Amino acid sequence: QWVYNILEKKAEAERIVYENPDPQDGFVLLPDLKWNQSQLDDLYLIALVRRRDLMSLRDVTAEHLPLLRNILREGQAAIAGRFGVAASQLRVYLHYPPSYYHLHVHFTALGHEAPGCAVERAHLLADVLDNVARDGRHYQRRALACALRDDEPLLRLFREAGRL
Repeated sequence: QWVYNILEKKAEAERIVYENPDPQDGFVLLPDLKWNQSQLDDLYLIALVRRRDLMSLRDVTAEHLPLLRNILREGQAAIAGRFGVAASQLRVYLHYPPSYYHLHVHFTALGHEAPGCAVERAHLLADVLDNVARDGRHYQRRALACALRDDEPLLRLFREAGRL
């Protein structure tokens, strides 16, 4: 509900840095709650897609390329305009599995070691774009390895199913 409240401007509207209102290919960009917005070394913003049918990287297909390209291009431009941080100084990625199931993209300062930015969980948006452009159903077909903490419910489910 937190995500929907932001998208509908019922909450955190004053924190929005940029928005593209298109219902299919639009998104809202706002600072992540982990970023205090006072220093650029740990810059951290999140782009929340407007669509409600995209839960995670697993849902992304060739149909979503315009949306993902908008997020990359417009998000980088908005961050450069507002914070003066060049695209070359940003890490732009999606988590899999995500921390919440509504498709979102992370924008962090390149030097900032944000939680989950390591290769075990983060998928660079540039790579996602390339993979989906080559095979429109790449993320439905591919096995995605990921690191899970001992306290994560998904790990418990894998253990209960005898998959680990």
